Amino acid sequence: MEFVVREDAAFRLDHEQFAYAGKFVVPGGKAVALEDGAPTSFPDPREEYVTGVLAAVAFSEDRTDADTLRLRYVTVRRDRRGEGIGTRLVTWTTDWAHDRGYETVAIAVNNPYSYESLSKAGFGFTGRETGLAELVMSHPSDRTRYDEGLALFADRDLTDEELEFVAEKRERGAPTVVSEECD
Repeated sequence: MEFVVREDAAFRLDHEQFAYAGKFVVPGGKAVALEDGAPTSFPDPREEYVTGVLAAVAFSEDRTDADTLRLRYVTVRRDRRGEGIGTRLVTWTTDWAHDRGYETVAIAVNNPYSYESLSKAGFGFTGRETGLAELVMSHPSDRTRYDEGLALFADRDLTDEELEFVAEKRERGAPTVVSEECD
C-alpha cells in the first residue's frame, strides 16, 4: 500500500464502493491509500473513475485559522472496511500536515465508528460540537475527553448495534494510537 497526497486534486470514486464519493470530484487537497502497483496519476474525473484507491481523505486549510488543516471527508472502499486502512491514512495525512507547519489538524465526526477510528489515529474530542451535531476532534490532543464524546453519542438515537459498540468502547476506554506503517 502506498500513501499519496495531491494538494489540488479532483477525482471520481465509484459511488457504489465509497461513501462521500461525490466530495472527491471537487478540487482541493486529497490524500489516498493506493493498492500496490496502482497508478499514482488520476484520470479526468469527468471521464472515468480512479482505480486502485483503498481509502481517501479530503482536506483544506481552515478558513479562520491558517495554522489548522481540516480533514473534511474520510472514505474507505467497502470491501476493505474494518482493516484499519482509513485510520492509517488519517495518521499519515496528519503527520504530513504537521510536517508542513500546520499546528493542528481537525475533523468533525457524526458517528461513533468514525469517532473510534479517529481516536486510534491520535485525535481527541475537543468538547465542541458543530451545528450539525458533529463532534469536533483535533490532533494533537491529550485525549482525556474520549468518554465524554462517546457519552454524547450514547444519548443519541442510535441503532442497537451502535449502542452496543459505544458501550463496549466506553467500558474499554481510549484506544491505543496506531501507526501509519503499512504491511
